[in-house]
Formats: sequence, C-alpha cells, structure tokens
Amino acid sequence: MSGHNKWSTIKHKKAATDAKRGKAFSRISKELMLAAKTGGKDPDTNPRLRTAIAAAKNANMPNDNVDRAIKKGAGELGGAAVEELNYEGYAAGGVAVMVECLSDNRNRTAADIRSIFTKANGTLASTGAVAWIFNRKARFEISGDAADEENLLEICFDAGIDVDDVSVSDEHAEIIAAPEVFDQIVTVLEEQSIVAVESGIVQIPDNEVSISDASTARQILRLLDTLEDYDDVKDVYANADIDDGIMEQLSAE
Repeated sequence: MSGHNKWSTIKHKKAATDAKRGKAFSRISKELMLAAKTGGKDPDTNPRLRTAIAAAKNANMPNDNVDRAIKKGAGELGGAAVEELNYEGYAAGGVAVMVECLSDNRNRTAADIRSIFTKANGTLASTGAVAWIFNRKARFEISGDAADEENLLEICFDAGIDVDDVSVSDEHAEIIAAPEVFDQIVTVLEEQSIVAVESGIVQIPDNEVSISDASTARQILRLLDTLEDYDDVKDVYANADIDDGIMEQLSAE
C-alpha cells in the first residue's frame, strides 16, 4: 500500500502547487462519464455515479459540466461512443505503468499514448505485460475533518465492511478495500454525510521498483505527469518508489 499512498501524496502536493482547477474538473468528468456508461445515468440506482456527483459538487464543478459528462457517458450526446481503453508499458528504470483512458477515437488515443511513452524514454508494451503486477481495489479519498483514521475504520467495521487499509497523510484519508464492497462503502459514507473527494476502482501494485537516481526519477515523473495531463487519460498507475531525498531535490527544481 505504501507505494500507492506515496504517489497519491505526491499528486496531492503537485495539485496544491499547480492549483489547476480545470484539470480537477477534467478528472471528475471522466469519472462521471465512466460511472454513467457502466451503471446508467440514474444516481439513485448507481452508487458510483452518486459519489462522483458528490465529488463534483465538493469541487464546485458547474452543474452544466456535470450534466454534460453524464449524458456523454450515457451516449445521449451523439457522435462516437466513449469507450474505456487500457494501456500498459514501462517508464525509465523498468517501472511498470498502467494507463486507463476514456476515448471516442481509439486510433488517436493509441497513437498519442505511444508517442508520450517514447518521448519520455518509456516503452508501450503488449496487453498483460505489466497488468499482473497490479490489483484492482476500491479507493476513497476523504479530506478535512472527516479524514479521521479511527472514525473511518469504526464506521466500516460497524457496517460489517472489511477494508484493506485506512491511512491519513497531509489531512487526506485514503480507504482501500476490495472492489466488491465499493457500493457498500459509498452507502455508509453517505449515511455519515461524508463526501469523498475522489473515489473509484484503482490499480495498486504488488511490488515496487526503488528509484534513487535523480535523472531516472525525473524521466519517470515527466512521463506520469504528461500522461495525466493528456485529455483522454482517466488514471495513471506506476510501481515506482522514488527516494524521498530525490523527490525533495526534484520538487525544488
């Protein structure tokens, strides 16, 4: 879990520094589209969509943007259908990378993803090349006063929900559990009036690659940042464990 939490923390710090509101909206829009596509556009019968809508409201995302994302995911806006695409590859240093996309043009997306890997000294691999390293998990991120490890564990325990891990860092709490209990966690958080800043099914690596070279770390982070900034990308996962001292050095550049 530590690798995922560490990368999650890195992303929090980067987001706080960049303050890119549009980028946050883009990520939430993709989750809204995927939730509507996989579970329908009615939030009353789609827990994943309900929690995505709650995250959108928490981020002050305009209602028009929310409605448009849901309709696009449900296929109501015409044009090419949005589909989920997954890509696997390697970053510098042999780091495994999983990329999840939502696209209305798979040929364009595939070409762009390959180009991004190549320019960052990475390699796009065949399906299954690195997927075995990652496990699908339900993940919830909670911030503010509700980011209380003991309380979140108690809430889940009282509801009879087994969770893999609850951790807190920089006033952000992260709940990790089996994907099968995603809907149950959504429901129990709603009952407690706790809003998840982010939620979804994520990929967590079984093992990590230690990176202690600044040049290699720089190339890895450039690849991950470029992928995350690409419009069609929903999520990016990697099994890099970058040395804290290197991260501080790169953050100061």
